[in-house]
Amino acid sequence: MGCFECCIKCLGGIPYASLIATILLYAGVALFCGCGHEALSGTVNILQTYFEMARTAGDTLDVFTMIDIFKYVIYGIAAAFFVYGILLMVEGFFTTGAIKDLYGDFKITTCGRCVSAWFIMLTYVFMLAWLGVTAFTSLPVYMYFNLWTICRNTTLVEGANLCLDLRQFGIVTIGEEKKICTVSENFLRMCESTELNMTFHLFIVALAGAGAAVIAMVHYLMVLSANWAYVKDACRMQKYEDIKSKEEQELHDIHSTRSKERLNAYT
Repeated sequence: MGCFECCIKCLGGIPYASLIATILLYAGVALFCGCGHEALSGTVNILQTYFEMARTAGDTLDVFTMIDIFKYVIYGIAAAFFVYGILLMVEGFFTTGAIKDLYGDFKITTCGRCVSAWFIMLTYVFMLAWLGVTAFTSLPVYMYFNLWTICRNTTLVEGANLCLDLRQFGIVTIGEEKKICTVSENFLRMCESTELNMTFHLFIVALAGAGAAVIAMVHYLMVLSANWAYVKDACRMQKYEDIKSKEEQELHDIHSTRSKERLNAYT
């Protein structure tokens, strides 16, 4: 029975809301980083194979250099939010312990309240950042959807001559023409290959992962705000109990002093 009570106590101290938000955050970041990285690699292969683009020699900032930069950003996002999820879980455990052990030895300090407020502000900033990442990830989804639509229309409408110019999407400069039309052999090979379809769906999954990370940030904001409110009320209760015990002690001392005075007066 003692072991059962210990298990119940341990389960009661788990911050389930923070745990759910952490799982959702890790899932979203994993989908965004993994699928985004593979989708960028597939984009490089498509540009080199079907659009006949080559890397520019030197330090010129071309589309391939930008893709490499995005890959390094993905590595940083994966590492940073892995650590941040752990920190939020630790904060959830400490906050839950502070609330449940309000009248025990564990006391809520001013430093703990400042840390909770700092996490709320930082999570709000990260939520805005993930909203921007989600909006940015929708751009390649839109471009690949146009390309996928052109491939689909060529199979439905015979003799259709449709072209896709990369200058429309800012991938190449205005003076550099990189256009592929439905009558070309490269376009037919690209539409028949599984690489285009795979890259398109990888970007869709990466967009879904970014959306899941936004939902996780919103969930964290609700959890942190609720914990902040609970901790604030707990601090007020601590102050009230301290003042109440101090007044009771003073009253007890006064009564003791008066009793001694009366006893001395009778003697």
